[in-house]
Amino acid sequence: MLIELDKWYKIMAPRTTVLVSTVDAQGRTNAAPFSFVMPVSGKPPILAVAMAPTRHTLANIKETGDFVVNLPGEELLTQLMVCAKPLPRGSSEIKEAGLHEEKAKTVSSPRIRECFGWFECKLREIVDAGDHQIVLGDILQAEAAEQGSAPLLHIGGADFSLPGKVLKAGSK
Repeated sequence: MLIELDKWYKIMAPRTTVLVSTVDAQGRTNAAPFSFVMPVSGKPPILAVAMAPTRHTLANIKETGDFVVNLPGEELLTQLMVCAKPLPRGSSEIKEAGLHEEKAKTVSSPRIRECFGWFECKLREIVDAGDHQIVLGDILQAEAAEQGSAPLLHIGGADFSLPGKVLKAGSK
């Protein structure tokens, strides 16, 4: 089956979904969901998130040099979709979604309290990559809640899944 090139990435679904929270130079917070995200280095710990150049999240990262990658569980699916709405710059998707900001330990951007995991990141570099820009962040602090949740996996559009089956390589 031939895949249309503008939809090539859909065959790689599902992908981990995160909420990236930021703050701008005026102290206004923002959060948006992303599923083009991956670890790129263990030592030093570096994470990559691909973002469209028009995103307020990207503008905030360029202004302040930091961000938090929050890991939402299935109980936050509705709030995650609220954060995906195109609000005017300076509006807080975090507040609009009824989520709660929490002071991060190492960066100026807030964490989202309801998430089960957090990576506090300092901007390392931004790389142009086609219609996106890849934000590379040095992870300064990694933390998970005592009671974790299953990560949301993005299939496409409003479709998500949860991890359900573990396969072990080399077993017969």
